[in-house]
Amino acid sequence: MSNEDTQFVWTLLAAASGIESRLNRVLSNVLGVSFTEYRLLRQLKENHNGAATRVDLAAAVRLTPSAITRALKPLEKIGYVKTEKGERDARQSLATLTKAGEQLVDNGERLMSEEIEALFIDTDGKVSATGLSEEMSRTLNRLASI
Repeated sequence: MSNEDTQFVWTLLAAASGIESRLNRVLSNVLGVSFTEYRLLRQLKENHNGAATRVDLAAAVRLTPSAITRALKPLEKIGYVKTEKGERDARQSLATLTKAGEQLVDNGERLMSEEIEALFIDTDGKVSATGLSEEMSRTLNRLASI
């Protein structure tokens, strides 16, 4: 790997961390959930038809099953998800998105779109980038699938 490749990865990680911090602040201030919690709720709605095991969620959002369990507990207390123990194996539980959780995801999508769009507005109020090039998108998608 070249020095440029290494620097690219470090820059990419710094950018991802900065974006995540910004989105976390907005979600916490407006909707009262963290970025991680929002990702879980969104994952349930968009890719699991509203229900998934914690193992499936962990794989989808790249967290450990125990981190998923810790994240689901407060979401269950405030009524965004419901969890049920598996019939055959009590260690396996199914998380189900509630109507309130679905509404939060819908509200979050609008909020996230606005914030992501704002990332591309420069200090003069002009769009600084209209999107990523096809090559950059392919590279990022490949890296995301690792």
